[in-house]
Amino acid sequence: MGVVPFVPGRARRPAPEAGTPSAAPVREARIDPSAIAANVRALRAAAGTAEFLAVVKADGYGHGAETAARAALEGGASWLGVADPDEAVALRRAGVEAPLLAWILRTDADFGPVAAAAIDLGVSSEAQLLRVAATAPGAAVQLKLDTGLSRNGVEARAWGHAFEVAAELEHRGSLRVRGLFSHLANTSPEEDELAERRFADAVRLARGAGLDPALLHLSSTAAAVSRDQSAYTMVRCGIGIYGVSPWGDPGRIPARLRPAMTLATEVAAVRRVEAGAGVSYDHVWRADRPTTLALVPMGYADGVPRAASNRAEVLLGGKRRPVRGRIAMDQLLVDVGDDRVAVGDEVVLFGDPATGAPSADEWGAWAGTIGYEVVTRIGPRVARTSG
Repeated sequence: MGVVPFVPGRARRPAPEAGTPSAAPVREARIDPSAIAANVRALRAAAGTAEFLAVVKADGYGHGAETAARAALEGGASWLGVADPDEAVALRRAGVEAPLLAWILRTDADFGPVAAAAIDLGVSSEAQLLRVAATAPGAAVQLKLDTGLSRNGVEARAWGHAFEVAAELEHRGSLRVRGLFSHLANTSPEEDELAERRFADAVRLARGAGLDPALLHLSSTAAAVSRDQSAYTMVRCGIGIYGVSPWGDPGRIPARLRPAMTLATEVAAVRRVEAGAGVSYDHVWRADRPTTLALVPMGYADGVPRAASNRAEVLLGGKRRPVRGRIAMDQLLVDVGDDRVAVGDEVVLFGDPATGAPSADEWGAWAGTIGYEVVTRIGPRVARTSG
């Protein structure tokens, strides 16, 4: 199913109370679940692993966790992944029954309620292993290993003892080790190869300690489409399932992926200015000729990066239009020259480049960041709709 068409001048937001029409501007992130499903199919085919985990953390990278989860499962995902256990529990409460992994844990937590919801726990230390065994007997865990990213995960010098502890706890029935996983830095092919060798060493060490994990996974989107996955049983794809570049490069997106989010609003006002007129805060841009400015009622409170001021473009009236001056908290201005635009005309900040719109990756480049940050920072005033 495609996205429901946007009707200029008509808001598609949560309904106000009966008899009280909304006076707020349209601010809309239109989500296309069919794009997520298609992206999962393409990525799963490229990876070729037996299992495929779709990452739906951070509210599905801003797309809506439940929407993203159901679309990913329709596209062939066999697992779902989140950062926090609370995110996983919320999916369970929404009726999502697929296997789930959560990997950012408080070491002093009671893991019983999480394990009772059939959620695997991504454990990053011996202390967490012991806590899981004490508070959630019989829980399924997957051991996170640090193979060079220096973030969470069992340190290499602690692998041997951690595996011995895990094997003893498993032997007692205190927990079950379902998987081993790590994460690549994507710094270079050489760094990724080194991390793969370290992970292979860890797998051998774990098996030598008596563990026999069914799930071995190391690769996120970038490696899933560019590196051999024959040594692994699963990949974890996040940003790619939303059609955003895993390399932060607008010109480098895996084939057949398409963006699932379109960020749209409407023209709130139109103003003709003379040459020399200063535009927005600090007057970092002045009109060099008479021109028409269209006011767009979205700003950095809605997740539109201020750092893209005077660099970004939007799609308005069938053309890309430059953003002029500072992006403010609630609004920005675009230059339409001598073209005619009207209040209520649709403005697309980003979406599918095939439609002529800029992409989230382009906004990332304009703001000196990455598309990941652009889509995940869309603010609460923006209504999420899907079709």
